[in-house]
Amino acid sequence: MQLLSLFTSLALVSAVVSSPAADLNVNVARADDQHGSYIVSGLGARKQEILKAGGNTRDMAIAMLETDNMTTDYKYGDGKTGDGTNFGVFKQNWFILRNSAADFLGQTVDQVDNGVILNTDLAKDIKARHEGEAKYGYEKWFSGHRNGETGLKNPGTDDIKTYMSGVAWIQQQLESDEKYQSDDTRFYVQVVAI
Repeated sequence: MQLLSLFTSLALVSAVVSSPAADLNVNVARADDQHGSYIVSGLGARKQEILKAGGNTRDMAIAMLETDNMTTDYKYGDGKTGDGTNFGVFKQNWFILRNSAADFLGQTVDQVDNGVILNTDLAKDIKARHEGEAKYGYEKWFSGHRNGETGLKNPGTDDIKTYMSGVAWIQQQLESDEKYQSDDTRFYVQVVAI
């Protein structure tokens, strides 16, 4: 019985260690939920850049959930096109941006390349995210952020709630000790990429 329990525990830890940073120093918070943390060299400086550009711990949590290093060094548009094209550290989709961010209001799907400015202007990226959340509210913004126009029309699905819970958990960790807002610790939660 104890041997079976040991194998079960190892399997759960193994599932978590298969995170994007499996080869890094992983401190598993809750193996059953695939949450944890590891060190990313230079991440503390990036966290401070986000705060200095007008961001907060929720912004850091979203950026941290989206990429290991909280930057925009991912494939253009995150490999997506049209309204689904993603920009900035939050990987905000073009649909949400053109319907809620002042810099893009009224633009068309065909003007999608205008969103690329968010990949290099962190303050504009943060401003756009805040404007989106202010327009739609907390849950509806997350729904649109996660699933675009479909998410706005059908907010609060299990997928969206899982994503929101992941962001909330990371934000809670960042706020649990001020050092996490300036050190190189990256918190992660396993969510399905879309």
